[in-house]
Amino acid sequence: MTLPPELLAKIDEVITHYPVSARSAVLPLLHLLQHQFGYIQPEAVQWVATRLNLEPIQVLEVVTFYPGFRQSAPGKYHIRVCRTLSCAMAGSYELMDRLCQATGIDRSHTDHHHPIALSADGTFSIEFAECLASCGFGPVCMVNDEFHEAVTPDKVPALLSGYPA
Repeated sequence: MTLPPELLAKIDEVITHYPVSARSAVLPLLHLLQHQFGYIQPEAVQWVATRLNLEPIQVLEVVTFYPGFRQSAPGKYHIRVCRTLSCAMAGSYELMDRLCQATGIDRSHTDHHHPIALSADGTFSIEFAECLASCGFGPVCMVNDEFHEAVTPDKVPALLSGYPA
């Protein structure tokens, strides 16, 4: 796995924040790698383990425990829909259905370990998220790093129009 020099420098700098236990650097390193590549590849798990002198299973445990880490490549535009109580009551499940319909995504094969569903052309991917921290303005979703509040199903065409293929 080849990393850009800027990323390697950032990784080296982050590791210095954890002088007592290198294992504590697993989370920030995984976040940096996911930000760079879009998901955590098996090679990234091995790379982090080697870099921190850990067993690969110790890194994989972190990747599989935290739902924020993706183990498969997302689409060009990755949509996360909040499904916690406030958003669910405001219509997040209906929003998810409408987003899937509009993007041609079939979520029938998703589960806890493989939560991401991808459109056939790879433009969009979607998954449910746990609390996006805007409970008073549901349903909420994120497209990549852009936050959207009060997204009712009827607003889906306007939302998606901001993300061209």
